[in-house]
Amino acid sequence: MQPTYALIDCNNFFVSCERLFRPELENRPVVVLSSNDGCAVSRSKEAKELGIPMGAPHFKFREFFRQHGVVAFSANFELYGDISERITNQLASITPHIEVYSVDESFLNLSELAIPSYQAWGHQVRAAVLKQVGIPVSIGIAGSKTLAKLANDRAKKIPELSGALDLTQQGPATDHYLAQMPVRDIWGVGRKLAPLLGADGIHTALDLRQMSPKRAQQLMGIHGRQMQAELNNIPCLPLQQDHKPQQMVMRGRQFGEDTRAFHVIESATASLAARATAVLRREHQLARHATVVLSTSRHKPGYQRVSETVRFYTPTADTGAITSQLIRMLAASYNPYLDYHKADVLLHDLVPEGGLQTDLFGIVDLPGNTRSQQRMLALDTINLKHGKGTLKYAAEALSKSWQPRKRLSSPRYTSAWGELPEARLLG
Repeated sequence: MQPTYALIDCNNFFVSCERLFRPELENRPVVVLSSNDGCAVSRSKEAKELGIPMGAPHFKFREFFRQHGVVAFSANFELYGDISERITNQLASITPHIEVYSVDESFLNLSELAIPSYQAWGHQVRAAVLKQVGIPVSIGIAGSKTLAKLANDRAKKIPELSGALDLTQQGPATDHYLAQMPVRDIWGVGRKLAPLLGADGIHTALDLRQMSPKRAQQLMGIHGRQMQAELNNIPCLPLQQDHKPQQMVMRGRQFGEDTRAFHVIESATASLAARATAVLRREHQLARHATVVLSTSRHKPGYQRVSETVRFYTPTADTGAITSQLIRMLAASYNPYLDYHKADVLLHDLVPEGGLQTDLFGIVDLPGNTRSQQRMLALDTINLKHGKGTLKYAAEALSKSWQPRKRLSSPRYTSAWGELPEARLLG
């Protein structure tokens, strides 16, 4: 049976999350800034119309923002993640055949649903998400994921479509929308392949769709042949529902301010290790190796970088065991005369939690691993019940000065009791 895919994509997602609790910002230019309030990572339609580019450095545009009434927010990823989960849960109630492609995009396989009109269905789902969660979305529907992605792009950019477009049927209408899409904007093409295709006379999605599969493969390999087929509503990319365990877990952070103080570096390392090991346990994996990387700023003279790796004979996801070893290694190589700018913690050489086995020489400590797992289970259970960070290692609390600057951050309206919005009765 020919599948039918829908791509649901949130419009300017981070900005939409900020507007959810600040309705007075509707129709005003709004941007969301990256870590340390560095550059724009999400822009409202009004901000784009002012010419603010993606990645605009805040320090360069600060006066421009003031002159044009642009409202800037520090990224509030805890809020965005919670809103994203609410949307995903709502979409999963429509069909269990869902692929969460990113924090603001999901593919649905609609093949098992009785839908008389996909266009009408798209408008209904869009209205339901807006009513129940408050986030505007665009919906593209087609017989392949690439074409659904293209339909979504057109639905988002053409106001007359009201946020939804059905391209399941071939014909002049579909050709019209493909002819509007520059080849560089097709999912999987990008800036590197676009010049190569342009030199071959391929400038739009319609051109790519109409070229021969053999020529598409000559220019872009098997990936190009699949892309050409997908634009013809021939699915080559199945729904990816099964989550693949990560091969490496990394958590890094630029410091809010450069530092020479070892207790600040120790706190940063402990906090990053805690986040990384929590991911390991969530995916039921253990690490054989852990690496900590400490570096000065690349934008200042005398850039230096130090990397230390520790090996665990008994693979582990124990926060305390990994943190203590990394800090011990750092203490030996730390230079008190350098201004450190960034820290990264990497957990690698991962193995499944259930695959731990004893060895001939008794180096693998199975009883110790069992105690470690019980200890971490208690830690995770308490934090899940009472809130993230309720229980943590003392080293994490040594300093907060390393944490990124978030001077313009909004409250965590949906995930922190102390930051719930207040309602007041007047009169």
